[in-house]
Amino acid sequence: MRARLILAALAVSTFLYVTTETLPIGLLPQIAGGLGVHPSGVGLLVTAYGLVVVLATIPLTRLTQRWPRRRLLTTVLLIATVATVVSALAPNYPVLLAGRIAAALSQALFWAVVTPAAAALFRPQVRGKAIGILYAGSSVAPLLGVPAGTWLGQQAGWRLPFLALAGLALTVSVVIVTLMPDLPRGTSDAERGTAPDAGRYRVVVAATAISVTGALTAFTCVTPYLTSVVGLDEAATGPVLLLRGAAGLLGAVLAGFLVQRYARHLMAVLVGVQALALAAQYLLADFVVPAVLAIAVAGLVLSGLTTVLGARVLEVAPAGTDLASAGMSTAFNVGITAGALLGSYLLAVADIRASALVAALISGVGLAVAAAEGRFARPQPRSLAGCFAHSPDWSQASWRWSHPRGTAVTTTLSR
Repeated sequence: MRARLILAALAVSTFLYVTTETLPIGLLPQIAGGLGVHPSGVGLLVTAYGLVVVLATIPLTRLTQRWPRRRLLTTVLLIATVATVVSALAPNYPVLLAGRIAAALSQALFWAVVTPAAAALFRPQVRGKAIGILYAGSSVAPLLGVPAGTWLGQQAGWRLPFLALAGLALTVSVVIVTLMPDLPRGTSDAERGTAPDAGRYRVVVAATAISVTGALTAFTCVTPYLTSVVGLDEAATGPVLLLRGAAGLLGAVLAGFLVQRYARHLMAVLVGVQALALAAQYLLADFVVPAVLAIAVAGLVLSGLTTVLGARVLEVAPAGTDLASAGMSTAFNVGITAGALLGSYLLAVADIRASALVAALISGVGLAVAAAEGRFARPQPRSLAGCFAHSPDWSQASWRWSHPRGTAVTTTLSR
């Protein structure tokens, strides 16, 4: 039960970070008006946030790779709490931007450690499902978090949603510091890949960056695509995006059930389905229902892909899984940034419909890279140093951890 509660808290934290990163988009008019800045300045709050995550993930992970995960997760969540409070109370734009950058630094480290931390709570046979639940939280963020935050900001001002997120971050940090065992590094088999392979890892990272670029190229253009190409009213775009978000939640959960058995093939399958869905957006744009379904399938695939990538890191990480997760997170965020920039460029210079075709072609390249993974395999011996230091069966490991009040507690978790 303790492991499930910790997993739930970690899933809430993925929801928290995705909502925090993208919320300014929904509150753009309120923030711009409240601080007296141009809307493009509010857009920079999101762009700069993503850039900081890309640049800081690997260096910060290297600096903190010896920290126990409970201390590390608690620290990043407390930093997120303070940074979000600073953002909420910012008297001017520079202070708001500083708060956003601090939150981005905490997020950069969070994404590197959260997957191995969640995996370490469970035995290997059920880790895929655990990762699916973990990333379901990030899928719920665009489905509920951003719309709810936008609505709250419209009703009570843009500062209140940020304060609510700060309160949520503080609550999650309390759960983590109270329930998560304070284990030193080297006590979990989840700290090393189960089948370390530097060649496969590089291919997965490359395929991730390319595939996410394709997905975000199309998604950046999705609203004008729906209104100008498919012919929907602007009011209908909200329900379509809600459908896409619901499909994404389903994709994360389904991938969690499938990834344990089909990990090596599932990534290529998902990228292939993404390419087909984006091609359908281009070819079937004159037909409302198929076009909308194609958008939903693209959302399902992208969220499912996040779960699969988390599982693949735990499999092929050539060194520590934290650093491997940092590399994967960087690749994912590079794809997000590149896709957003390319999508924006296509909106300015090309037919909106063509954005789906370009996205499909990019995804096709990602499929080719993912399918070639086996050709680059460079398996290496797995170092077992430090693994299973407390017990050969981690699912029945007896953990000694320190209660916040200083009492040493020994507990056996059965999962």
